[in-house]
Amino acid sequence: MLNEQTAEKLESMRLLGMAKAFREMTASTKGTELSNTEFVGLLADTEKTYRENQKLQRLLQGAKLKQQSCTEDIDYRNPRGLTKQVIMELSMGDWINRQQNVLISGPTGVGKSFIACAIGNSCCRLGYSVHYVRAPILFTTLYQSMADGSYLKQLNRLSRINVLIIDDLGITPMVEHERKDLFGNC
Repeated sequence: MLNEQTAEKLESMRLLGMAKAFREMTASTKGTELSNTEFVGLLADTEKTYRENQKLQRLLQGAKLKQQSCTEDIDYRNPRGLTKQVIMELSMGDWINRQQNVLISGPTGVGKSFIACAIGNSCCRLGYSVHYVRAPILFTTLYQSMADGSYLKQLNRLSRINVLIIDDLGITPMVEHERKDLFGNC
């Protein structure tokens, strides 16, 4: 009875990972084999892992990546001028802290979107916010927001994203307002 009340208290404090681990450990003999310090340490580790997983899930859902790809799935055997070293450097995320851009170019069908989504996935795993959008949709959204008065709100929302993946950029020539949206009012 006391164990269930403790688990409910943990849940009411939003320590959901800890509550689940507490229930599992008190229901089995595993919890009785541990010292108090080890028991609490294991609960704390479980809660930390639970929160990290929740954050990653939230970041991946918010990213809206076109494909569920990761850098480990990239095939380097195809002659695309792609090296594992470059992809590994990009997946480390140092370029984000230096506020640099990454441009992936190449002919149709070589896997540019796949690679971009894989790098986006790596960035989410590093804790950065990522958002994937196709260029025509981005420009249409921004153009419509000018008409309804939410343009500054849209720009503010985009500015809070650490990594913005713009796919299909340059498929069609950009009109003046699209160039201004992308490059600023230069």
